[in-house]
Amino acid sequence: MQNQEEDYVPSLLTATPFEGRQLAIKLARKSVGAIQPDPDIRKQLRAAYATDTAQLIASAQVIALEFQTIAQANNYWRTKE
Repeated sequence: MQNQEEDYVPSLLTATPFEGRQLAIKLARKSVGAIQPDPDIRKQLRAAYATDTAQLIASAQVIALEFQTIAQANNYWRTKE
C-alpha cells in the first residue's frame, strides 16, 4: 500500500502547460487511489468506466479542474518581461 503521507506534489509550478497537464492527471489518479486504496478493486472497476461515456467525461472534468488550479498557480505560463 502506498504511503498516504508521501509528498508527491512538492509544487504546483511547472515549466510548461504540458507539464501542468501531466501534473493534473497525476493528481486525479492519486485522488482515486486515496479514495479506493485497493488496487484489485480499482482494476475491477476499470472495466465498468472504460465503456461508460458519462464516467469518462466525469474523469476528464476532474482533470480539467486540477489543470485549472495548476494553470492559475503558474500565472497561465505568461512570460516575465
